Amino acid sequence: MTITGAVSRASLAEAQERLEAVLPSADLGRLGADLFAVLNLLDREHGLRRAVSDPSRDGADKAQLVQVLLEGKVSPAALGLVADVVRLKWSKPSELSDGVETLAVTAEAARAEADDRIDDLEDELFRFSRVVEGDPALRGALTSPGLPDERKTGLLGALLDGKVTGSAYELITELVLRPRGRSLEGGLADYGKLVARRRQRLVALVRTPVELSADQRNRLAAVLAAAYGHQVHLNIELDPSAIGGLSIQIGDEIIDGTIAGRLDDVRRRLAS
Repeated sequence: MTITGAVSRASLAEAQERLEAVLPSADLGRLGADLFAVLNLLDREHGLRRAVSDPSRDGADKAQLVQVLLEGKVSPAALGLVADVVRLKWSKPSELSDGVETLAVTAEAARAEADDRIDDLEDELFRFSRVVEGDPALRGALTSPGLPDERKTGLLGALLDGKVTGSAYELITELVLRPRGRSLEGGLADYGKLVARRRQRLVALVRTPVELSADQRNRLAAVLAAAYGHQVHLNIELDPSAIGGLSIQIGDEIIDGTIAGRLDDVRRRLAS
């Protein structure tokens, strides 16, 4: 699931920003599963995947195509996100699929995060990988192309049902049933890295009187990441009362560079 094309990397970054925008209002119990369903459709239907990743085709036409195909079959949040994703440019069709897979895993990590279980999710993926490595018979059953999917899901149910988070169950099942050319251990490692990346990130609430350009957002995120030693996601809040400058809140720390903030500081000093 390594995206190498520069165009695809830029599109993935934009797609992840759009995912973050829909997460607060999305049904997190469905979003990851719906995105995996779309991924599996793209992997099965190569003609469709070529059509929606064709850089010469109008983005609105590609979005309309997926809306017609998926309307009523996935959640509105998933449908809107996929429509946005196919409007973007991708270096090659397979990297569109890889991008959708990244979004699906990230959505499951966000689901665990919302339940305050993201640490558990990361640990469960790691421990299951170790179980598989230490049990050749189990690994053989879960990766055997001759064993029907219903037998594999039954085996996973006996092993995992009620013992892991719903997100871990979803991610492990996807890897077992649709490994996408990877070993089971390799897939678990890929998914574990994405979960760890989300767990380690910081969220910055940025209040600004005017909309920031994509370049400004990227530079601000890079500056904050360098300062805090972690990836920083920006939640932008337009606030005309800020008058000028930025107010940035990360956790309990507030960096206030707005004119309003400086005026408030002057008022406090005068009143003391």
